[in-house]
Formats: sequence, C-alpha cells, structure tokens
Amino acid sequence: MTDTVKLTFEDQAPLQLVLDAVARPNGQAALLERETGVSLHVRGHEVTLEGDVDGLVERLLRQLYALAQAGQPMDPADVLRALDILRQNPRAELRDVFEDTILERPSDGKGIVPRSLMQKRYIACIRRNVLTFGVGPAGTGKTFLAMAVAVRMLLDKQVRRIIVSRPAIEAGEHLGFLPGTLEEKISPYLRPLYDALHDMVPAEKVLRMLERETLEIAPLAYMRGRTLNDAFVILDEAQNTTREQMKMFLTRMGANSRVVVTGDPSQIDLPGGQRSGLVHALRLLQGVEGIAIVPFGVEDVMRHPLVQVIVTAYDRDARRRAEARERPEPAADAGPAGADAETTSPGLPPENGA
Repeated sequence: MTDTVKLTFEDQAPLQLVLDAVARPNGQAALLERETGVSLHVRGHEVTLEGDVDGLVERLLRQLYALAQAGQPMDPADVLRALDILRQNPRAELRDVFEDTILERPSDGKGIVPRSLMQKRYIACIRRNVLTFGVGPAGTGKTFLAMAVAVRMLLDKQVRRIIVSRPAIEAGEHLGFLPGTLEEKISPYLRPLYDALHDMVPAEKVLRMLERETLEIAPLAYMRGRTLNDAFVILDEAQNTTREQMKMFLTRMGANSRVVVTGDPSQIDLPGGQRSGLVHALRLLQGVEGIAIVPFGVEDVMRHPLVQVIVTAYDRDARRRAEARERPEPAADAGPAGADAETTSPGLPPENGA
C-alpha cells in the first residue's frame, strides 16, 4: 500500500522556487524520485507525495520552503545535499546549515555557506579551536572553507594577517627545471590557493593584501624559524609533509594565532616511501584539548557528482589492494614424491614502502 500525503503551502512564490529546484524536467525530479521512491504531484498551492512512508521528503520540502521564504536561493545541487543532511540527522534544521554565511562572493553576491553537516561541524571547530585538522578526499571544501573563515576573521579584525602554505611536492610528475625567480618557480604549487582566494576577494584587494603583507602565500620551507602571532595560518596538502616538517610547522604557533591543517592521506606524493607527517600528527594529537580533527567522507564532496563516484571507486580499489596484501599467499604446490618442497611463501610487498 502506497502512503499519500498532501501538503499545503500558503505562499506561491517560495513554493515555486522550491519546485523549480526539485522538479526540473528530465533532471532533479527524476533523481529525487529515484533517491527516495517518492513521486510529487503539484496542483496550485498543494503538493501530493506518494510513497513518503517515513516523512523524509515532507520534512525536506517544508524546510526548503521555509528557506525560500527567508530569501535563500534554491540551487538544484543543494536539494540532494539537503536530503543527505536530513538522512544523517532527521532532527537537523537546514536553516542552521545553509544560512551560516561566512562571506559573500564578490562576483555574484552569493554567500559562502556550509553544504553538509560535516562542513558545518568543520567551520564550528575552526571558530572554536586553536588548531583544526580537516582530513578527507578532494572536493570536500577543506581548504576553501578554511580560507573563507580566515578572510572573515581578518575583516572582523580578529587576526592581523593570513598566512597560507603548502609543501612544494609534485603530484606524481617531475616538472624538472623551472625558469624565473624563486617566486615564479614556486607559483605553480601555490596556484590553487590563489584560485580559492580570488573566488572570495576581488583581485585588486588581493594585490593590496599582498603588498601590505596582510596576506602571505608561501611554500612550507619559508615557515622555519618564525613565530606567527595574530595570524590565521593554513597548511594545505599536508599529507605531503614529512614528520619533521609537520613538527616544524605546528610549533610556529604564536599568541592569538589560529591554525588549520588540511590534507588527504590517500594522496601522498612523498618520494622514496617517506612517511606522511599528517598521518603521524593525527595519531599523535588525537584527543588533545584545543585540537579538533574533522574527517570528511565521500558524501561531503561538493564538486561535480561524478567526483563522488570516482572517489568511491578509488577507495574501493584501495581497500581491495590492502586486503590482498594482508592475505597470505597459498603454499607452493608439492613437488614429486620424496622431493623437498617449500611450504611457505612470502606475502606481497606493501606498496610505496609502506
């Protein structure tokens, strides 16, 4: 038996915004129905749901309607994210997530806000703790959101400068000799940080911040010997630090400093099988007061939906490889009767010297 629920909404304008987001032809509607098994039928101010046994879609529509009434833009990409939030926590209030505006983009005026419960938790941890680790796959907003909070704190005069760093490690390629000055040589490694910054601060303001040294983007090697006071410091791609580099970086913290370390332990590019300083630090600093560790998952990926599928496929392959390494090889076949035969064989060697 199929459950039928009729919902009535007083205001047509916000209802239409919601319906445009969840019921676009050949797009989001089919996806929403496939995700929930619930079909939507609209007649004026009334929406009929067929198959909403647990009330999930009803809660989704009512909360999206309330957001639209409050002036929140309705982006179809946010519909499934909102659905994931309510699945993870049926008591969650979407308003608490989608209305937590950190900054407004200069290009279109849209707010930079968390898009998942984990992103919401990450932002809260950054605001509350001296040191926060954001760990997980690419596309989860680890660096982007940290940068947004840093800019917000700078504008609010909670810090005097922003320092962003990353190790200059090539991602599986050898670029060889790069021409130009030292700044020009390291620029390719720091380009993603500039890209994130330009998305939230006008280009001319970024130049002024660089000139006044309220913003510094530098390779990790530049951090040695410094004490970073009144600063918001971000270490990006931290999985490519050694243990010594990570210790050096974490001990740069000075008075009134805020530090965020981001990285993906599944994408370590250190040469020669060196151990990651990020992995070591996460194990060493677990449970220390004033330090937060926020683990992102594939469900938090905010890039193209295919990125989630790709990350999941690679994670599945990594688990299969790990299980194969742990599984002992079968004993060698016995030779002719009376002949000596080896009864054991060594297991597969671990990848990358791990």
